[in-house]
Amino acid sequence: MPDSFETDAAAEDQRRDIVVAGAGYVGLATAVAIAQAAPSLRIVLVDAAPGDVWRRDTRASAIAAAAVRMLERLEAWDAIRAEAEPIREMIVTDSRQSDPVRPVFLTFGGEAEPGEPFAHMVPNVALNGALRKRAEALGIEIRSGTAVTGLTEGPVDIAVELDGAKVVRARLLIAADGVKSKIRDMAGIRTVHQDYGQSGIVVTVAHERPHEGRAEEHFLPAGPFAILPLRNNRSSLVWTESTAEAERLLRADEMVFELELEQRFGLKLGALSVEGRPRAFPLGLTLARDFVRPRVALAGDAAHGIHPIAGQGLNLGFKDAAALAQVVVEAARLGRDIGALDTLEDYGRWRRFDTVQMGLTTDILNRLFSNDNAWLRAARSFGLSLVDRAPPLKRHFIRQASGLTGGPSPRLLAGQPI
Repeated sequence: MPDSFETDAAAEDQRRDIVVAGAGYVGLATAVAIAQAAPSLRIVLVDAAPGDVWRRDTRASAIAAAAVRMLERLEAWDAIRAEAEPIREMIVTDSRQSDPVRPVFLTFGGEAEPGEPFAHMVPNVALNGALRKRAEALGIEIRSGTAVTGLTEGPVDIAVELDGAKVVRARLLIAADGVKSKIRDMAGIRTVHQDYGQSGIVVTVAHERPHEGRAEEHFLPAGPFAILPLRNNRSSLVWTESTAEAERLLRADEMVFELELEQRFGLKLGALSVEGRPRAFPLGLTLARDFVRPRVALAGDAAHGIHPIAGQGLNLGFKDAAALAQVVVEAARLGRDIGALDTLEDYGRWRRFDTVQMGLTTDILNRLFSNDNAWLRAARSFGLSLVDRAPPLKRHFIRQASGLTGGPSPRLLAGQPI
């Protein structure tokens, strides 16, 4: 392998300041944030998935108010706005599937600040497309269908081995390659993992009547059943079941699946029709023991995978993107080594507590609500009712869900430039 920073032309062509692995929202947002604030840094984004696979993603994501502010600062939100549906209200119920009535124990207004919804629902294809457009405008090189196959750390750079025996040398490698991150394993970073024995069924449905921007979280014995508003009389569902039951439902024919769906969704919005093919994803808690190594930083699901019960997984990833971009850009401006461990530890310390706290919170909530214990059910109902009668507490929860509280916030999440 050639020495660091060789001088021949071929080696020069394969030298960058930063390699970002993973072209999902976190990888794209991190690359765009750095390139926008520090255009002199040369960035290449590599992704193992083929270049057009993101266009076939039929899912949608909840984007908190703080993340919307970041996307506005990154000049991506205007391309997303027409597809985004604001969440204007949220209700929470706790019942059995067989109960004839699902009493509402908790309601939330949908504003983080006056005139600012606490979250929007955005189709994944719109979010990914807008960030890709910004990456291209900023001159970020994107190599799709290219996997990282090896790493070799040097004193002043890291050799990133790619498919086809190619090597890119960079000062920093950002791993945003998902909860099963291969780069995390290559870097020798261990994880704490808990398998919940649950799967989340994700599907989009159309309905006859408008949802009026209302999101619903129904706590059922198998797990939460979330109804999230989309544009044009459509909703995105995140439906938690045991893994065995989820597999049965996906194997069932369309009529059986729709009947099971209707039992949980109800008929309040009229007749339902499933759009596209339902998919299921295993649910668990995965926390990296370290977020950084010399020349390597983890972001998004590569650093933490949590239960979707609070709808905060993607927003945690956007916090990573904003924090890591700020640390890297400020280090570059000060002439510091952007990939040195002392630089990256600033990012690791910033994000670790928030991530662990959210991971443990979702773990406790899932254990508390995904059961049919009569005593726990009574305690849950009592607790939810108390919160519903305490406006200051409800306001606190809404601001937390919006991402506008919770310790020192990266400037991008406040809508400010780095």
